[in-house]
Amino acid sequence: MTATKDSEAITRAEAAVLRRLLAHLDSRKDVQNIELMNLAGFCRNCLAKWYAAAAEAEGLTLDYEQARERVYGMPYSEWKEKYQTEATAEQVAAFAASNKQ
Repeated sequence: MTATKDSEAITRAEAAVLRRLLAHLDSRKDVQNIELMNLAGFCRNCLAKWYAAAAEAEGLTLDYEQARERVYGMPYSEWKEKYQTEATAEQVAAFAASNKQ
């Protein structure tokens, strides 16, 4: 059976990729969201928004804050207090420039 013909296998593979991405981001708490936004155009908060939207599309009850807790591995307020640093002037300027395009 090929993966292109087995939608359940594709869904399992996609879920495994998301789990691996979240584990990777969890292991790199030093990487700030603004850095992710500047380099990749998305951050942990974007992932949480996508997660909540996908859950809603499937008829599941998962609000944005619950999705953020799943993405961050803890309540966002706790993550922010423990790991978020102040953005540098260079990071803010790069973010502003990328949003003008």
